[in-house]
Amino acid sequence: MLLLRSISSVSARIISSLLLLISILFMPFWISVILALAGMIYFPLFWEAIILFLLSDLLYGVAEAKFFGMVFVSFIFSAIVLMIIETMKKKLKFYP
Repeated sequence: MLLLRSISSVSARIISSLLLLISILFMPFWISVILALAGMIYFPLFWEAIILFLLSDLLYGVAEAKFFGMVFVSFIFSAIVLMIIETMKKKLKFYP
């Protein structure tokens, strides 16, 4: 029973990672942000979001003057958001 549960959890994580990849490649950016936030909240340590936002910055990133010429803006913000969400998860009593 536990093995079945872990397999379904792994397959859900893989499906959500593929869905996030498709959204980064073919959909508007805000859809990718919503899916990444949902994955970061639902799964423990959803590193796939950070890696896929790095891919997004490598493909579509442009140096922004308002961010001091940085190209990897969404990558850095997603890493910061993941750290904040994981810290908040540890402090919440109802999150396992």
